[in-house]
Amino acid sequence: MFNTPTQIKISGSCSLLVLLLAFSSCSTTQKTAGEKGWVSLFNGKNTKDWIVKIFHHEVGDNYGNTFRVEEGMIKVRYDQYDKFNNRYGHLYYKQPFSHYHLVVEYRFADEWRKDAPSYTQLNSGVMFHSQDPRTMPKEQDWPISVEMQFLAGLGDGKPRPTGNMCSPGTDVIFQGKKDPRHCIESSSKTYGKDEWVRAELIVLGDSLITHIINGETVLQYSKPQIGGGVANGYDPNIKVDGKLLKEGFIALQSEGQPIDFRKVEILNLEGLSPKSPLYNRYFAPEIPIK
Repeated sequence: MFNTPTQIKISGSCSLLVLLLAFSSCSTTQKTAGEKGWVSLFNGKNTKDWIVKIFHHEVGDNYGNTFRVEEGMIKVRYDQYDKFNNRYGHLYYKQPFSHYHLVVEYRFADEWRKDAPSYTQLNSGVMFHSQDPRTMPKEQDWPISVEMQFLAGLGDGKPRPTGNMCSPGTDVIFQGKKDPRHCIESSSKTYGKDEWVRAELIVLGDSLITHIINGETVLQYSKPQIGGGVANGYDPNIKVDGKLLKEGFIALQSEGQPIDFRKVEILNLEGLSPKSPLYNRYFAPEIPIK
């Protein structure tokens, strides 16, 4: 839960200052935001409000009990796999969102599957503005979406920031232009494998997107849109390049590295009244990124 105010200050070419006051999900003062305030998407008991889609499998097939709930956490595990076979998976919350503040707390756990691609070691993430998993063919590897990527240090002394942006089947505007890279590194520090990390994502429809790691703003970009490569096996009717992404599904990722998620909470900002005490903290003053 939020206990202290978080200040987001964008420096360099970005001249936006957004003040975010944090509230407990049980606070009555928070009800002006989407009338509900902070809501936990994970009930701590099961994944009945979530939809599984794993590469090579039909939607709803939780192969190998990949996504499971134990000790009050969503755990991603591969101990029931015979082989990994590039079974990239995603666990989607049942409804799409457009404008929101998302909080995910994660920790890498156990051993990486050595038959998974090497880049997946200590690598996971949360997808957002994703296509509906029910529109994905069995042999589609990645959802058309934007990803807040989670990484941890490999123990080699080299920096490996977390909270990066990756773009399967999408493009974003970064520093004033469409960036051709699949992933854009954040400015976060490197965290160890067993550390709990608090990742926050502020999404304002097809406008501004902000990544926050442990209270520090680490990346900002805008205008998420369909485009680019990386995603394969999709229905071509879904991939309309250049279409701005105003909303989409949120999904937790599995790609060969065990990981725990102990918190998935959202503050829905859609329809927030200008009279709300929270309105100015998220929407004004907003100066476009140059």
